[in-house]
Amino acid sequence: MTAISVLIPTFNYVCVDLVRSLHQQLQRLDADYEIIVADDGSTNHDTVVANRAIHGMEHCRYVERQQNVGRAAIRNFLASESQFPLLLFIDSDMVVTRDDFMEAYLKEADAQVVDGGVQIRGDEQRNKHNLRFIYEKKSEELHNADARQRNPYRDFHTANFMVHRDVMTAHPFDLRFRHYGYEDVLFGKTMRQNGIVIRHIDNPLSFEVFETNSEFVEKTEEGMRTLHQFQEELRGYNHLLTMAGVLRRGMMSPLIRCWHRLFGPLIRRNLTGNRPCLRLFNVYKLGYFLSLQ
Repeated sequence: MTAISVLIPTFNYVCVDLVRSLHQQLQRLDADYEIIVADDGSTNHDTVVANRAIHGMEHCRYVERQQNVGRAAIRNFLASESQFPLLLFIDSDMVVTRDDFMEAYLKEADAQVVDGGVQIRGDEQRNKHNLRFIYEKKSEELHNADARQRNPYRDFHTANFMVHRDVMTAHPFDLRFRHYGYEDVLFGKTMRQNGIVIRHIDNPLSFEVFETNSEFVEKTEEGMRTLHQFQEELRGYNHLLTMAGVLRRGMMSPLIRCWHRLFGPLIRRNLTGNRPCLRLFNVYKLGYFLSLQ
């Protein structure tokens, strides 16, 4: 009989509906299972209280942690709390849209690592000026399994993936990644270096909740700082790093830094406003990153 631990890190987000959806599917399958949700030091007390409803579901538990330890450490903690050989990691803001979601993963139990992918859903009219929605929709064609399988290690993401427990134990997430961004990229690189195959399948969860433009720009800036901090380890696994390297060799980097210093605040005002421009967003990311040198 297959046995699986579903592991969900959360921070200031109510994920009871997600757990309920997964729980209902697992109850119908011939498998031993557990669902563990770990709260990474949420600052919103109402969110913590709401998530305590998870305790009322069979084989489910909700672990409240007082201190925020970061994206890598909370996943390692969840792995250490698990008891079954298959570990399915899911971000707490994902939505289950397929009735056979869990069944599809259990069919892949022989794989060392499986990435199910994500899909972008939401009211296009309501979100037409939401920068995160615009950005994700533009990149949606890159989320299908065929596209991800062309670069299986570079295009690995942690929002929805399954891994064998012994693989995770031998190669945990790097604890230096405390802030937003790129811990999944380094994990993919680690898998490649150790000869561990990542299989990409079309078994997506849906991403439907989008932060405000200001929040997304702040998160992007945090991600650029993370990328800068770990650029040596991530070289060759990120398009922006590759572009930055080309610009440095061509002596364009000082000009772009100067340009960003002059016009970056104006672009940022557009991006955080009511009608953000996606092209300016990509330009801003590059300028922000190069300005960190």
